[in-house]
Amino acid sequence: MRSETIQSILIKSVTAMLLSAGLCVSTVQAQTDDPWRNTNENIFQLNDYFDQLVVRPVASTYTLFMPRIVRQGVGNFFSNIDDINVFANDLLQMKFDDALSDSSRFFINSTVGIGGVLDVASSFGFQKHEEDFGQTLGYWGVGTGPYVMLPVFGASNLRDSVGLVLDTLFNPIQYHDDASVRLPLYLLEETDSRSGLLALDELISGDRYLFVREAYMQRRNYLVKDGMIEDEFGAF
Repeated sequence: MRSETIQSILIKSVTAMLLSAGLCVSTVQAQTDDPWRNTNENIFQLNDYFDQLVVRPVASTYTLFMPRIVRQGVGNFFSNIDDINVFANDLLQMKFDDALSDSSRFFINSTVGIGGVLDVASSFGFQKHEEDFGQTLGYWGVGTGPYVMLPVFGASNLRDSVGLVLDTLFNPIQYHDDASVRLPLYLLEETDSRSGLLALDELISGDRYLFVREAYMQRRNYLVKDGMIEDEFGAF
């Protein structure tokens, strides 16, 4: 079985999400709880401006000059680190089969996969899962709360914002003593993640704020419910 980088997984999932969200925004009025919309839109505009001015050009340059095999290795490395957080949330959601799979995945890729640069585990049938503390809170019945647009981090909601803090605590990069190593790793992770989303830029249409908001909320709902949601657009 051919392994996939986290970027390819993300592109497939977010592409479906964006197309679905686009249909939602264009056919029905969004029902997302967004009491702080004015503030959220202002932050969105600032984030978007910074993305267009700095983040996107850097990610485009990275994609242009960095060989694909290197970018795949970088994506695999950060995906492997993320599996620590995934494993913790598997346990908190009592998904013990997934926890066994994800811990095995982390062990295999950290050893045979040379620190996670190679995704050997996928070829052995240990596929990547997506779990985080926002999803865990949702699993235990915590509502999303109002939609929130965070500076730099982007689209979120009140529940996922709390989850983001906990996710950060489970990221081993932040515990590296040397800031000269820690900061470049964060920047590389952001650049690599943004490069994987470049192909999606052209899919955003109409009101960009609404499009991103509904795409995010639908995607999070899908993840929290492990894909067990009704297709609201099946009749179209």
